[in-house]
Amino acid sequence: MTAKRLQLPGWLDRIRPLAAVLLLVAPLYAVGMIYYAGSPRTTDVGYSPRQPVEYSHLLHAGELGLDCRFCHTTVETAAFVAVPSTAVCMNCHARIAPESEKLLAVQKSFSSGDPIRWVKVHDLPDYVYFDHRAHVGRGVGCVSCHGRVDTMEQVMQVERLSMAWCLECHRNPEPHLRPKQFITTMDWISNEPPAVLGRRLRQQNNIQPSTDCSTCHR
Repeated sequence: MTAKRLQLPGWLDRIRPLAAVLLLVAPLYAVGMIYYAGSPRTTDVGYSPRQPVEYSHLLHAGELGLDCRFCHTTVETAAFVAVPSTAVCMNCHARIAPESEKLLAVQKSFSSGDPIRWVKVHDLPDYVYFDHRAHVGRGVGCVSCHGRVDTMEQVMQVERLSMAWCLECHRNPEPHLRPKQFITTMDWISNEPPAVLGRRLRQQNNIQPSTDCSTCHR
């Protein structure tokens, strides 16, 4: 007797090319996601890209004492922080150091109307939602996430910006809370123990950070 050959259904032959594509694309997609999630733009402490203009936060925010909100005007009212237009820069630099070579790109942008292509330092993945307004409005100071920007010649990332790091704060926000009038004061130090102040502010402002996935992944 001869063995009977197993007859496969016709639809199986039709999906073979699709299965082959999926087997090839799925691993590449997974590798790409892992690479992107671990790239300096999202998690690496020390990431400090060179900018098209050598803007010194050490000079402007540190020595001159400019408030963060002078340039980043939407930090209290919007989810995303605005980057100042060159018109804002020229409000001062039309008269201050107008001959400086460092201002050439700013002057060119102001004349042409083309924006300066700043490189984002604290760049979260697209699948993460972060609302500056919600954090600043509840008393989380700029320094908690961005570090002592007033001491940086070139801005760098000082915190991990990972999900675990965010959850640590949501579960225990007290160490990061301060009176709202000192939100942008980089060198502010509390007169009372941080734990005591944090508990008081958390109760006073009814701060109950969510740890639900949908809070950040929408």
